[in-house]
Amino acid sequence: MTLRSSNIEKLSETVYDVLIVGGGINGAVSAASLAARGVKVALIDRGDFAGFTSSNSSNLAWGGIKYLESHEYLLVNELCKSRNHLMKSYPSTVKEIRFLTSIQKGFRFPPFMVYLGTILYWMLGRFFTQAPVYMSPSKISKKEGIVNASNLSGGFEYSDCYLYDNDARFVFNFIRSSLNYGCIAANYVESLGSTRSDGVWTTRARDGISGEEFSIRSKVFINAAGPFVDQHNDITGESTDHHHLFSKGIHLIVDQVTDSQRVLTFFASDGRLFFVIPMGPKTCIGTTDTQVESPHVSVTEEDRAFVLANANLLLKLDKPLTEKDIIAERCGVRPLAIKGKGGVADWVQLSRKHAIDIDEGKKHLSIFGGKLTDCINVGDEVAGIVKSMGVDIPFDDVRWYGEAPDIVRDEFYHQAELMGLDEMTSSTSSEPLSQRLWRRYGRNAIDMLERIREDSKQGELLIENAEYIRAEIELAARREMITKLDDFLRRRSKISLVVTRENLLASPGLREACEILFGDEAEAKLQEYIDYTVEVASEDASAINNENLGSQETQLV
Repeated sequence: MTLRSSNIEKLSETVYDVLIVGGGINGAVSAASLAARGVKVALIDRGDFAGFTSSNSSNLAWGGIKYLESHEYLLVNELCKSRNHLMKSYPSTVKEIRFLTSIQKGFRFPPFMVYLGTILYWMLGRFFTQAPVYMSPSKISKKEGIVNASNLSGGFEYSDCYLYDNDARFVFNFIRSSLNYGCIAANYVESLGSTRSDGVWTTRARDGISGEEFSIRSKVFINAAGPFVDQHNDITGESTDHHHLFSKGIHLIVDQVTDSQRVLTFFASDGRLFFVIPMGPKTCIGTTDTQVESPHVSVTEEDRAFVLANANLLLKLDKPLTEKDIIAERCGVRPLAIKGKGGVADWVQLSRKHAIDIDEGKKHLSIFGGKLTDCINVGDEVAGIVKSMGVDIPFDDVRWYGEAPDIVRDEFYHQAELMGLDEMTSSTSSEPLSQRLWRRYGRNAIDMLERIREDSKQGELLIENAEYIRAEIELAARREMITKLDDFLRRRSKISLVVTRENLLASPGLREACEILFGDEAEAKLQEYIDYTVEVASEDASAINNENLGSQETQLV
């Protein structure tokens, strides 16, 4: 029996203290925080964990420098504190990275004034990162030759931080942590609505794989459905002060345009930020800002043209980027919390701070907005609210987040060095294998060393240019609830973001990976993935003509 099927059986067997609907960042940290404190928790998601907004970010965990312009100094102060705490708690995953920002001539503020803002940002960040540096156009050209300096008036370099694996992996590690503490979680389980009677919530649920329907009972209900929070509240009959507006953002991933490990940042004429983000041997470029009515979005021809045109205008490339250079695309909505209904989903003006609406009488929570930077605060806040609702918290002071202690990390690296692990695997990455394994799996990486000692093939790369070894795929099969191939290729790993669909499907290692992940179902799961990618491509093509954008695309700088 798989972990998922076992958990689905358990979901209907008891009354849980808390049921969480939604396995994005808000639901994941809520589950991890509560389960570690000894609360009996269940979590379901109608898709895969981190399957929506939480797998389509810029992979940045930043302190909200853009909110200085709207004078939200207290928010920036809190976000900087959260960012610093995240960096200290996850030193292998959330790392400082330099941002080189170029200011075009005619921008609404002179470059030195914007630079003074970075000094204030550094101060609000408690001098935790490297100091900002002002740069002339000639200095920018010297430091980053790829930046087109022909229309620059100046710029500066400052620091924020970056997830050195993909966002979905970061979110899933909170899900995995919650499972370690006894949470009963399952992906591809949809909530069909909930009712409350005699102090207990009864949620009708459906297994999206088998179609089986069953009930889950809980004392407290947490709606952490991300962009679908309002939708679920509608079917449950919950009324809230906050609601969501949606802004669509996309990123295009191309072959590396520069080997610099800085994030190159530019301002569009409307004040929106445009990023060129390092992603190992690839580069991630974006983003757009388009108000939409529905969370279901796709990349349109206009989106691609906008990002490519900006990249070609702002960068000095050997040859212009075209659609043929696109390896993968990321597309999602920013759920922006706003009081009342209606309004404009402007992510430049509306902050991403979270809001939790509470129905004390029904013991119901709705989590709106939020971002990766603030995730630990969300987990702690949810635990406090659940406690105030009368749920027993046996281990209220436990530390529920963060990497394993230094002594565990040092023991892993010592064993890896004695094995010669970093010399065992040929790789296109400049990062040692031992560092990748520790960052992705923490203390569980020690078990991989044992598997590799037993069988050296466990240390071999399976898929060319993917940077994942056989032992990782075996671990995913056992412990990471891989239900569909896309779960592994897109969210537990970032393989489908750095390898083109054509190269991926042509790789002999993909079939072996399927066999490890799915056993006798390998062929069916591979075909399911092939059909899925064809369907997505078809839907994207249709969306070019049919998507209701809700507002016009912003113009080029």
